[in-house]
Amino acid sequence: MMDIAAFHYIANEQARKANPDKTQVRSMDRQATEQVKRFHKSFPEYEPTPLHSLKALSRKLNVGAIWIKDESYRFGLNAFKVLGGSYAVGKYLAKRLNMDISEITFEKLQMPEIKERLGELTFVTATDGNHGRGIAWAANRLGQKSVVFMPKGSSAARLYNIRKEGAEASITELNYDDTVRLANRYAAEHNGVLIQDSAWEGYEEIPTWIMQGYSTLINETMEQIKADGQNAPTHVFLQAGVGSFAASVLGYYVAEFGDDRPATIIVEPSEAACIYKSATENDGKPHAVTGDLPTIMAGLACGEPSTVAWGILRDYADMYISCPDAVSAKAMRMLGNPLPGDPQIISGESGAVGLGVLSLIQEEQALREVGERLQLNEKSRVLIISTEGDTDPEGYRDIVWNGKYPSF
Repeated sequence: MMDIAAFHYIANEQARKANPDKTQVRSMDRQATEQVKRFHKSFPEYEPTPLHSLKALSRKLNVGAIWIKDESYRFGLNAFKVLGGSYAVGKYLAKRLNMDISEITFEKLQMPEIKERLGELTFVTATDGNHGRGIAWAANRLGQKSVVFMPKGSSAARLYNIRKEGAEASITELNYDDTVRLANRYAAEHNGVLIQDSAWEGYEEIPTWIMQGYSTLINETMEQIKADGQNAPTHVFLQAGVGSFAASVLGYYVAEFGDDRPATIIVEPSEAACIYKSATENDGKPHAVTGDLPTIMAGLACGEPSTVAWGILRDYADMYISCPDAVSAKAMRMLGNPLPGDPQIISGESGAVGLGVLSLIQEEQALREVGERLQLNEKSRVLIISTEGDTDPEGYRDIVWNGKYPSF
């Protein structure tokens, strides 16, 4: 049996209670998300990523359906992050041009006369890999520069892929949050433009745009489910680093469905569970986790919640869970070696953890109370978003081939 001593959860008893002071989600309403999708559809590389149905696994785990949204196909970059970064870049450039984003297409931004009006810009960011690669990709295609800083311990493969997109990139000796501060200082000192999904007082506009950018993937997902003649999910598991991705999807569901939204479970690695810690403090404020944040889930190794995301996660999420790395590793193996009839999905460390948590809840007798609280049963329709593929191929093989981080 898997050691579940490091598995912790807390239910949000206020999530479904009416409260006029709850954080507003107007930035994630239908009009906003459709505008975002129109912008992304102007990219030559745009096409919806696959939504897989795991029918055999759903039977094994005793739920009605399991859907996996596979972001490894996004723009050929093996991860979803480019959605947020590219939209934020588009919004920034539109504002600089005194235009509305609805007037902007990716092709228009590449026009020589537009480039001449904008001048030479440098986009700066901190990243574990996926976000930085997306910023580098967007900047490169728009003829602009990018500078990317990565926290210590970052994958050499991810660094290579960022440099391959034309960025000036380096790995620091700092943890993620201190690397963000380094990027912020660099941007200020070199007249750069910081494009970061972390948010703090005085820096919230661009992180909000990034969150809006992520909405394309959940917009696609709901269209795909509807086109297949299926009902909406009853449960959604969302992994969190600073919380921007999770808050984007949850904000979409709140804006679109209100109290009829799916039960939303926020999942984090035990060593970097800043959202879980904030929820347990019970004072409504975001709280940081400090230190080196050692976890295989590099995309979630963040110690400080985004101030923009935290309000949404605090007010509307139904449960917060922190779990050990072995939970994600098990799910990577499950997806890479599926049951007969189910598709194979290559999911990275940060992408697979939601499925790992679902399987643990459904299979471990000691966690029966969690499933009961969430009303997970044979009629439940569960959505999980695999946010990345094997962005660190060597690390992926260590887990899937060599059995690193075993379940037993």
